[in-house]
Amino acid sequence: MMAKSAAQDQLFIGIDGGGTKCRATIYSFEKGVLGTGLGGPANPLHGFERALESIMLSTQLAMQDAGLKLESVHDLYAGLGLAGVNLPQLYDRITQWDHPFKQMFLTTDLHTACIGAHEGNDGAVIITGTGSCGFSIVNGQTINLGGHGFAQGDKGSGAWMGLEAVKAVLESMDGLAEKTALSEVLQEHFQTRTAMGIAEHMAGQPSSAYAKLARYVFNAADQGDCVAREIVVNGADYISRLALKLLETDPPRLSMIGGLAEPLQKWLDPAVSAQVKPAIQPPEMGAIYYAQKAITLQKVS
Repeated sequence: MMAKSAAQDQLFIGIDGGGTKCRATIYSFEKGVLGTGLGGPANPLHGFERALESIMLSTQLAMQDAGLKLESVHDLYAGLGLAGVNLPQLYDRITQWDHPFKQMFLTTDLHTACIGAHEGNDGAVIITGTGSCGFSIVNGQTINLGGHGFAQGDKGSGAWMGLEAVKAVLESMDGLAEKTALSEVLQEHFQTRTAMGIAEHMAGQPSSAYAKLARYVFNAADQGDCVAREIVVNGADYISRLALKLLETDPPRLSMIGGLAEPLQKWLDPAVSAQVKPAIQPPEMGAIYYAQKAITLQKVS
């Protein structure tokens, strides 16, 4: 739980920025959560300026929801957990940003997700949303697995599943691979009857566009389509191996969060699925915990 030893009137904003959306929560020690806001994609790897815009949009919406004047942004202590800032170059660019907050404390979305999931305590977390990655913190030691980005990594994620589905459908429609129910589904989704039409729709699209197709893969797999089932089983196997590696660190708890956490769970290794516990708090609250702890450490030093 968050300590109440800091100044009672301090206002915090926790920001969770991923490949699909950016969530912000404003928190007061006296009154708890005051407001929330939702912006667009906020992974600086896939668009630096867009990420900053999404951060500011979610911040403004959270402030409006909280009934705060926009100039109050200068009074907020901000904790930011962003995808992509595990890359040193992007971390440095964000820290050099001329932000409007009173102070800003930056870390990865994995770190804040883990802090939130276990309410500030040690534990491990797997994020399975647009991307996929794993993180654990036990006795001050951290391990970061996966999160290598689209399309060279992020196996088992929504974007990966969407990409695998598109590739399988294109091969099938060209007569080079087995038939799949996904062909008809994607043709209807893109309103085209040709492989080239699908390819044209997806040309140059970001990971978030592929992630939107993941639900079709799960639906087809549940209905027995062999191609879709193979994609889901392959992705779930990777997530299971990721979890087992994290469990080697002996974390007190393991949680899965993200849009695919629920549909993936039944496909996981039973030994992994049995150990997955619900996240206690969302990543935005984890970002607030992170900022609060950083301020406490500043005062001690």
